[in-house]
Amino acid sequence: MKQAELFSDDEQSLVDAARRAAQNAYCPYSHFSVGAAVETDMGIFVGCNVENASYGLSCCAERVALFSAVAQGARRFLRLAVSCPQTIPEAPLESRVPCGACLQVIAQFLPMEAPLLIDGVGRKRLRELLPYPFR
Repeated sequence: MKQAELFSDDEQSLVDAARRAAQNAYCPYSHFSVGAAVETDMGIFVGCNVENASYGLSCCAERVALFSAVAQGARRFLRLAVSCPQTIPEAPLESRVPCGACLQVIAQFLPMEAPLLIDGVGRKRLRELLPYPFR
C-alpha cells in the first residue's frame, strides 16, 4: 500500500508534522529519530525523541508532544501521529508503534478509540495497541 493510500489528506498533514519533528531528534546513542504530532483543541503540538547518556532519562517523541501540549494548556486530545523516518519499509509493525510507556501516557490523554496515525503502517486505534491500560 502506498503512503498516499494510508491516510486522508487531513491525516497526512499530521503525519507530515511528525516527520518534520523527527528532524529535530536528539539521538546520539540510538541514531534512530522519531517524531510525533498530537492534534488538540488548541492546535497541533510536536515532539521528538530526546536521548540522554543515562537511558532512563531519555524521553520519547510521543511523550514530548503530549507534555508540550499539556504545558500549553491543551486538555482535549483528538489524535496522534508518529513517524520513524529511518525505518526501512520492510520493518515490522513493532518497530514503528509507540512503546508501552508511551501507549500508557497516550491512554491518559486520548480516548481509547482515538486514531493513532503510524507512518508506514496506517491508522490504528489506541485500543488495538493497548487493550488494557492502567486506570
